[in-house]
Amino acid sequence: MADGIRIALYQPDIAGNTGTILRMAACLGVAVDIIEPAGFDLSDRNLRRAGMDYLEMAALPRHVDFARFEDWRRSEARRLLLFSTKAALPYTAFSFADGDILLFGRESAGVPDQVRDRADARLLIPMKGGGRSLNVALSAAMAAGEAIRQVG
Repeated sequence: MADGIRIALYQPDIAGNTGTILRMAACLGVAVDIIEPAGFDLSDRNLRRAGMDYLEMAALPRHVDFARFEDWRRSEARRLLLFSTKAALPYTAFSFADGDILLFGRESAGVPDQVRDRADARLLIPMKGGGRSLNVALSAAMAAGEAIRQVG
């Protein structure tokens, strides 16, 4: 019963990043699940500023906490793919499938161990040059692009 790739944001911290992801996802036809609590008011004008008029096009289900998100995900039989700087498997070496959920953690702290342990796979965006991490919106765009390319 899969209906495409989805992006999930675990307790996002920065309205501008979330708005940018929503804009990108709206353009690509990808839903974005928000796992609350967010570090900002989801009706914040900064979110609207970053998402511009694309927010009306965005599919934005909200989940009050990770447990409720997990209940929904399992009822839908979707794989959860965590993108992490601590993962070993490059995302470009992974076989994505229709219905996969691409999970991104908080900008400030990633995800806690109990969330990490629930992921079906942990994927890395390899970096050269000693960078610590990419911006979460850029990471989500790269991951969604590869997943959509593979799934077609």
